Amino acid sequence: MSAGLFGLLDDVAALARLAAASLDDVGAAAGRASVKAAGVVVDDTAVTPQYVSNVSAQRELPIIKKIATGSLRNKLLFILPAALLLSQFAEWLLTPLLMAGGTYLCFEGAEKIWERLRGHQETVAEAEAHVEAETEDQVIAGAVRTDFILSAEIMVIALNEVADEPFLARAAILVVVAVAITALVYGVVALIVKMDDVGLALAQRKGAGVRALGRGLVTAMPKLLATISVVGVVAMLWVGGHIIVAGLDDLGWHAPYDGIHHVQHEVEHAVSFASGALGWLTNTAFSALAGILVGAVAVVVMHLVPRRGGHH
Repeated sequence: MSAGLFGLLDDVAALARLAAASLDDVGAAAGRASVKAAGVVVDDTAVTPQYVSNVSAQRELPIIKKIATGSLRNKLLFILPAALLLSQFAEWLLTPLLMAGGTYLCFEGAEKIWERLRGHQETVAEAEAHVEAETEDQVIAGAVRTDFILSAEIMVIALNEVADEPFLARAAILVVVAVAITALVYGVVALIVKMDDVGLALAQRKGAGVRALGRGLVTAMPKLLATISVVGVVAMLWVGGHIIVAGLDDLGWHAPYDGIHHVQHEVEHAVSFASGALGWLTNTAFSALAGILVGAVAVVVMHLVPRRGGHH
């Protein structure tokens, strides 16, 4: 009896160790997949604060919560099942879908650069009029629709990283990615949009150092948002360009991918200090360059060609 009990306990312990190892594998794979989607995550984080830029401070966090709920619903109820079905029955579609998403990222990044070069910036009066013309529900619905595109790209990138895993493992990994990235993005967004309120509260305290910190936070927030916006553009071009180059390699055109890696290896062999970091920066720079080229073509096709057609 006791021997059987101890044997059962040993089996339970072995199963527990196996389950723990499986969870570790899921966590590690989810981490790798999330890193690959970093560029889209930065873009998502940079885009969302605009939806609460002109609402009352009391409504900022409730709106962000509703957008985050819609984002998680997008990922878990719509994108995740579709991605799993594709990976199970039409895996050959993943690379074209990734490349389509990469092209979208390149287009978004190049379009932002094009608007900056043209000097087209929405004025404060235009932004306020735009917000006043929409109800809160409309703002949230628009944000969730925009998030759907970014979330789809995040999930497809993550899926591509774990396509070789068993079906249940893929599902578990993607659920972890969906929840973790949603919490990260909207947690950071909530922190960003409330930081100026924190700064104003600190600026009214008694201590001179605390007041100085509060004023510094208020002053730094516009610069932080501008920096996040720039980083988001660079990340879109880099990630989009890398996706397209890697996709072309998978589809049989190896020259761009091999050329970039050849230059990367040459840089790594030419320097002895921080060769890995310099090699990564070289790869990133060429991927961003590819993203700019693809994005520029997409901007021409989407904007200039229709305009000429309408003129004629």
